[in-house]
Amino acid sequence: MRLLTNITRSYARLTRHHADTLRLFSRILDVLTIICSILALAALVLYAGFDHEMIPFRRIAPWLNVFLGVFAVNILFNLLLRFQDTCRETKLLKWIVDGCILLIFILHLLVRHPWINKVLVGAVAVYSAVYICWALIRSLGKRTNPSLILSVSFLLVIGLGTLLLMLPKCTVNGIAPVDALFVSTSAVCICGLTSVDVAANFTPLGLSIIALMMQVGALGVMTITSSFALFFSGNASIYSQLMVRDMFYSRTINSLLPTLGYTLLFTLAVEALGAVAIFFSIRGLFPDLSSAQLWATAGFHSLSAFCNAGFSNLPDGMANHTLMRGNQLIYIVISVLVIAGGIGFPILVNAKDALTEQFRRLSARLRRRPLPPRHPHLFNMNTRVAVFTTFVLFALTFFLFLFFEWNGVLGGMSPYQKLVQGVFNSTTPRSSGFVSVSPAGFLPVTLLLVMFMMWIGAGSQSTAGGIKVNTFAAALLHLRGVVSGRRYVTAYNRRISLASLSRAQAVIVLSLLSYALFAAAMFILAPEIPPRALLFETLSALFSVGSSFGITPSLPVGAKLLLCSAMFIGRVGLLSLLMGLVKQSSNPPITLPEDNLIIN
Repeated sequence: MRLLTNITRSYARLTRHHADTLRLFSRILDVLTIICSILALAALVLYAGFDHEMIPFRRIAPWLNVFLGVFAVNILFNLLLRFQDTCRETKLLKWIVDGCILLIFILHLLVRHPWINKVLVGAVAVYSAVYICWALIRSLGKRTNPSLILSVSFLLVIGLGTLLLMLPKCTVNGIAPVDALFVSTSAVCICGLTSVDVAANFTPLGLSIIALMMQVGALGVMTITSSFALFFSGNASIYSQLMVRDMFYSRTINSLLPTLGYTLLFTLAVEALGAVAIFFSIRGLFPDLSSAQLWATAGFHSLSAFCNAGFSNLPDGMANHTLMRGNQLIYIVISVLVIAGGIGFPILVNAKDALTEQFRRLSARLRRRPLPPRHPHLFNMNTRVAVFTTFVLFALTFFLFLFFEWNGVLGGMSPYQKLVQGVFNSTTPRSSGFVSVSPAGFLPVTLLLVMFMMWIGAGSQSTAGGIKVNTFAAALLHLRGVVSGRRYVTAYNRRISLASLSRAQAVIVLSLLSYALFAAAMFILAPEIPPRALLFETLSALFSVGSSFGITPSLPVGAKLLLCSAMFIGRVGLLSLLMGLVKQSSNPPITLPEDNLIIN
């Protein structure tokens, strides 16, 4: 009996030692794979960004072979020696990606053909990006503030975008570092302000990088990395899943993956449909552009509109003379895309849930089956408040803009053109940044209206900027409650939480204070620029709008750097940034006596 016990203990120690050894080798391979992924992406970026005579493919091909070998060894190690853990941690898409890597590795050993090099480049690039995102989301610590993570991730993408835009093949005649930083910040923060002419200075590669930064900035770095981790492995930490769930206001962790999938698919589907609509709206207007160039232009504008970024690769942007004399359909399409991107992802998810429930009830009724229980509120209070406020603000801006500018900047246009431009210029100031008529020509009252809408912005958790319509609605509802003497603030038979009202007040106060400070700094750094233009430019940068009087290229370096910081703060939110930097404290355990502060 004692011998059997000793044998059992020895086997257990051996098993634990074997498991510890496997985990050690697994961690070493993980670190090695991450290093190879970073080096692989760096090598491919240098190859794509420099002239091929300077960096030929034969110089990076051996390194790509090594990286592919490391990836294959890591996959085989986990399959052969950690099979149970791998099956538990890996989802279907990760199996497909790993299988493709192994297949390409075998083909690369057996086949010598030029097309295999293209496949090698694509496989290494995709796997490297996926693995880095997966590693980032797994490395998040529970003590890291989500607001700080969001801010740092945006800074990293801005820095990377700056370096990419300075590659020789991204621009026609080069670009200054401060201008590369400015464009990169504007693209990631989905603002739209540019210190250089985008259409004239950037090559198709540079425009592709700008488009990628806009997409990353709109969806959020954490959203994209978490999507990779959840879709490909399914083993992101509970902390990271909770953080992403809060970003999308998903009801449960179980519904997080479907919510992420729906959001990403909705974004890509709307951008694809928008590209098709824009293509047919501009086909025939630019005979000098090939069909491929027209599709690229349509895709770029669709992505830029849905992301509320405001970048355009056409000369003079949406104020292009050919577009203004065209059928005006592109302005309607752009307006729809801007509204779709600015309404807010939580509202889109709520709309999807409501439509799904209605479809289920209709399907059950057609099949003559018992109807599922009806949810008492298909559309939650946040959706109702945000949609109603958005509609009222749009209608108010539309009628006032036409009233003030019918014979102003819209003078000389046909009634149809005026109506279309009224819709377009009532939608875009809320954050998109597209400009068809110069704000410098607006009447003072129109300019005040536009600046007010720029300050409000669009929906919370959307691709837009501003203080958000949810915040503005909460402030108005709070004001109504104070004036009417109500104890609680209500909307649609729901009581708005005190935390929401306090956050709305904090956002409004911080927005006004930060705007005053940035505007004062701009007056000091650019005293030769008219104050009216500086006030508009500062507001546009701070609230991620992108409209301008056209003074951005002529600003001094200090003013450009200041606007970069304003765009960054406007995207991540000053309140979120302060909450990430300031140590959070809990309420004292005792209740202090209440007193009144005289307010009059």
